[in-house]
Order: sequence, then structure tokens, then C-alpha cells
Amino acid sequence: MNAQELVGLVLKTSIFLTVFGFGLQATRDDVGYLLRKPGLLVRSLVAVFLVMPLFAIFMTRAFDYDRAVTIALVALAISPVPPLLPRRVTKAGGREPYGIGLMVTATVLSIVFIPLALDVIGRIVDKPFAMAAGAVAKLVGVSALLPLAAGMAFHAVSPDTANRIAKPVARVATVLLALGALALLIAVFPVAWGLIGNGTILVFVVFVVVGLAVGHLLGGPDPDERVTLALSTACRHPALAMAIAAANFPNEKRVAGAVILYLILNALVSLPYISWQRRIMKSSTTPAVV
Repeated sequence: MNAQELVGLVLKTSIFLTVFGFGLQATRDDVGYLLRKPGLLVRSLVAVFLVMPLFAIFMTRAFDYDRAVTIALVALAISPVPPLLPRRVTKAGGREPYGIGLMVTATVLSIVFIPLALDVIGRIVDKPFAMAAGAVAKLVGVSALLPLAAGMAFHAVSPDTANRIAKPVARVATVLLALGALALLIAVFPVAWGLIGNGTILVFVVFVVVGLAVGHLLGGPDPDERVTLALSTACRHPALAMAIAAANFPNEKRVAGAVILYLILNALVSLPYISWQRRIMKSSTTPAVV
């Protein structure tokens, strides 16, 4: 096993453990959260599956970016809801059951959505794009559905043990994720740095801002759900995006650098929004002084 394969294994293990940790404390009500709120479900799907792909297509048609950036932007736009999203939602003050429910719903729908979206985009740009539904199902199943189901099954069999090990599992997952992400960043940073220029930073920043704004507006009056949908719309699945790029552009090796650049900018751009929403939530829960 070479260094690249080892880093990939560490990242996959960390993601598996993170989602397994969600499952240790999740319930069937969490998974079905969106099904009980049809209005929120429709708005969520419009934000995640419709608005962002259309915006990405518009940006790539209207402006001339580096080829790797264009591929990464479109691939990210049709790769919804990363498996680590519920943890980020919780830290931002959002609603974890909504985050889990949206992750599951988007994961299942992406098996059909991604191949169809690639076909439509291919017709728009007159280039053959494709990714088999089976390949999508395997990737999202292993990274999201399988570990979540395993965690929930463990909780059903032994709830006390599940609650006891949830935090240690989360700590191990966090350490592995930090180590893997750092190694990956060091490996691809020169490529990412080389892509800076010609509007690359701006397009990724605008992409994130539009995602936050659309999710915030469509999230409804509940501030917890608003934050959750904002982050869900702005955050995309990096592993899926890189798999889509590899399937359609195997010779374009710089897409990973562009995706890493997006992840860095996503984290930086989202911070002010998260801070703003936390202040709003804190002020709304602070009792008035008489």
C-alpha cells in the first residue's frame, strides 16, 4: 500500500466512523424527519438538487475558467450533501435530525439524480458525460447509508453501549479525519495553488455564498432548519465530485486540487454565516432583563 492509498483509507475510515457515530444516537424519526414535513422536503430538494446545478452551469457557460475548475464546479454542484454534514450542522446550531434526514434523502435520490444530471449536462454542453447508477450507489452507500444503518442497528441491540461509545467513536473519527485531511492537503496543495487566478477563488466563493443564501431563504421561519438547509446547500460531496470527474475526465488530474480549494473556501466563507446565526439564536434564547 502506497502513501496515497493509505491516506485514502484513513479518510474513508474516518468518514465511516463519523456516520456510524451518528447512527449510534439516531432514531427512525431522525431518518424520516423530512418525510413528515413535505413543504420543507420540497424546498430542500429545490435548493440542493435544482438551484446549485443550474447556477454552476450558468457560471461555467458565462465565464471561461480553467478546465479543472470548470469540471470541479459542475461535479460538485451535482454531488449533494456530504456524509459529514450532520456534525457540521450540530456545531453550527442547526437541527441534527433534519441534517440526518436530508443526508439520507439526498443520498438515496443521488443514485438516480447524478446519472440523469450528467446526461442532461452532456446534452447542454454537447459532450458525453456518464456515471453508472451502480457506481454512485456503491460510493454513497459505503460512505453514508451503510455506516448509518450499522450504527442504528447497534443502538437497537444495545442502546446503553451505543450511548457509551458514541463520544469515543467520534473522537477517533475526528483524529483520523484531521490526519487524513492534512496529508491530502499537503499532497494536493501545489496543484490547488496553481489553479488560483482567472476567477477561480471568486467563482468558488460565489458558489458557496449562493448556496448559503438559497438555503437560508428556503429554510423557512425556523432558525435551526434555516441554518441546516443553508449549510446543506453550500456543502457538496467531495468524494462524489472527484469520482464523477475521474469517470468522465480521467486525464484531468488537477480536479482534486480544485475540489480541495473549494473545501477550504467553503469552510472560510461559511464561518461568518455560522457566527451570525449563532448570535441570532443566542439573542433569541436570552431572557429579557426587566
